[in-house]
Amino acid sequence: MGTPKNRNKKRNRILLAAAVILTVGAVGAFLGFKRRDVAIAVQTDKVVRRDITELVVANGRIQPVVQVVINPEVSGEIIDLPVKEGQLVNKGDLLVRIKPDNYIASRNSAEANYKSSLTATALAKANLEKAKFEFTRIQTLYSTKFVSDSQFLDAKTTLDVAQATFENSGHQAEQAKATLARADDDLSKTTINSPIGGTVTKLRSQRGERVVGTAMMAGTEIMTIANLENMEARVDIGEIDVVLIQLGQKAHLEVEAFRDRKFNGVVTEIANAAKGAASGSQQQQMSSQQQEATKFEVKILVTEKEQFRPGMSVTAEIETRSKTNVLAVPIMAVTTRTAKDGDKGKKKVEKDPGLISSKTQKKEESRKADEIVFLVDGDSVKKAKVQTGISDDTYMEVSDGVTEGQEIISGGYAAISRLLEEGKKIKKEEPKKKSEEKKG
Repeated sequence: MGTPKNRNKKRNRILLAAAVILTVGAVGAFLGFKRRDVAIAVQTDKVVRRDITELVVANGRIQPVVQVVINPEVSGEIIDLPVKEGQLVNKGDLLVRIKPDNYIASRNSAEANYKSSLTATALAKANLEKAKFEFTRIQTLYSTKFVSDSQFLDAKTTLDVAQATFENSGHQAEQAKATLARADDDLSKTTINSPIGGTVTKLRSQRGERVVGTAMMAGTEIMTIANLENMEARVDIGEIDVVLIQLGQKAHLEVEAFRDRKFNGVVTEIANAAKGAASGSQQQQMSSQQQEATKFEVKILVTEKEQFRPGMSVTAEIETRSKTNVLAVPIMAVTTRTAKDGDKGKKKVEKDPGLISSKTQKKEESRKADEIVFLVDGDSVKKAKVQTGISDDTYMEVSDGVTEGQEIISGGYAAISRLLEEGKKIKKEEPKKKSEEKKG
């Protein structure tokens, strides 16, 4: 047993601790109550009617509609290269001359063989005529029994041999003629003329350099010629959006080098296969990451003239779907909320626990997410489930759930995405200054 003084000290400590706990609890309860009643600052907007044009945005490069890569068909040393990078050339202008000495020699040899084969054919023809005359004479004598059977057979055999020799010499002459034609063709390929009129956009070879022909391999890329009068944007579009693209759709192009301008274009070509698409066993080995990055090339003809250079970066906005005079709300006003058992206004669906487990039920219900907007109801909000349609950069079509003129919450992002709930108190604040938007 302690002294009365010690017992009083102990009791005072207990009372002090209890007072601190009660104070902290009271403060926490007060702050929680105050926080619950704090109005959330929001911005509002109206449900309006407007025209909406849905856009698919893609990045790519500016390229000429027509460009030709010049590769030699024969190998050899470049002895003449009269053009420079950036030079304009006309169709038929000399671009490259390859040293022709070996090809001239091959052509002369082929010509000599061809002439020799023609002489052999003429000789074979003369022998054939002689064999025919001799066979006719022997055949006449054989009919009157003036020559023996062996003499007749010798004459016939001589005729057959002469006929075969003549035919063979004819085939050899044709072969020699083909060899000569090929030699002429190879010799002509030592001179390369421009197949189109345009600009030398790339020059990779120099005079004196040896180049490899395309007969057995890819060959040396000497230069690229492009017609810069007609340019197109080649952009990559994902597999989800490419199904919305159609030939003839309008597009707006932003080229990095001309930031203060937008160019008009029209879709002219849509790839049928994905870029770098594999086949057979290669497709089975593709990773899921590669499959997610599937892209299709779309070509957009630029309908305006400008000093574009091949390879310039471009961003394309392709107009896919358009609707006029539809109900619309700002895109930021639309959010998704998952349906839960405790949500207000939601009727809980009773399910037989013998047919479905509670874990499975919760998993299914967690997948249910509704698109909603928050309507202004005095100094609080209420949720409205909506059906959305197409959208542009700033507005989204709403086909059901709201009416024209209703006031909705349009910002800020944190309030709409997670803070607002049914019946929450709000206070309106002025929206940040933004550029005036044109209504349809």
